[in-house]
Amino acid sequence: MDGLLVFGRTGQVARELARLAPGARFAGREDADLSDPAACAALIRAVRPRAVINAAAWTAVDRAEAEPDAARRVNADAPGAMAAACADLGVPFVHISTDYVFDGSGEAPRAEDAPTAPLGVYGATKLDGERAIAAAGGQWAVLRTSWVFSAHGSNFVRTMRRLGAERPRLTVVADQVGGPTAARDIARAVLTMAEQMTADPAKGGLYHFAGAPDVRWAEFARAILARSGLSAEVVDIPTADYPTPARRPLNSRLDCAAITRDFGIARPDWRVSLDPVIKELSA
Repeated sequence: MDGLLVFGRTGQVARELARLAPGARFAGREDADLSDPAACAALIRAVRPRAVINAAAWTAVDRAEAEPDAARRVNADAPGAMAAACADLGVPFVHISTDYVFDGSGEAPRAEDAPTAPLGVYGATKLDGERAIAAAGGQWAVLRTSWVFSAHGSNFVRTMRRLGAERPRLTVVADQVGGPTAARDIARAVLTMAEQMTADPAKGGLYHFAGAPDVRWAEFARAILARSGLSAEVVDIPTADYPTPARRPLNSRLDCAAITRDFGIARPDWRVSLDPVIKELSA
């Protein structure tokens, strides 16, 4: 869409947005560092875009435990400042959040109004960002998603392909369940939302978007290896056998009915979306 400003240039979703919306303006760290919220707001006011998408974030989940203040500036303060600038200009603001705002208990998919209870700093800062955006008072949309993968950056698909080519046997967590989501599908979703919000000032709010069907990490790993032509064996292990500085939610299932109802965006099949990613990585 014309007049679109995107925060982020090198992340998974930002790179897919660049493919889908080459005419957009992409703001990298040299244009406005998210650790400087005022600079982000100033850029929006200077550019005066028709819509803003924030595809940048602090995504180093474990490092956030050791650097909570830095993570909070990027994940909470900066989006809040962006949303306030957009509210002042009367333009839509679309922001990407995470399933980590939930504690991962139970087995039912979480709807947008389900109680939040982050397990760590990353989830807490992302939740603070959601609240800051809503408090800014403009037209906004927050898209919570999960298990992002693409042919770029650091993600599970790239890791499994690398390890599967190096080792005959991989141990993978099998008690965490969620919806793997292709970065390109997320990019398409936020573009659709920004376009519809520009046309209809009444549109916006909090939404969930994740790939289907829900699957365990170990099952996802087997699909990646099989489609990559790798024969490494995947051995299921519990989360307790793979300790990390930040706790991960066991249940990352998201109820995605609202985004289909309000924007006509269907939940994508990650198995279909995985094939072009594997093809690109294999090229």
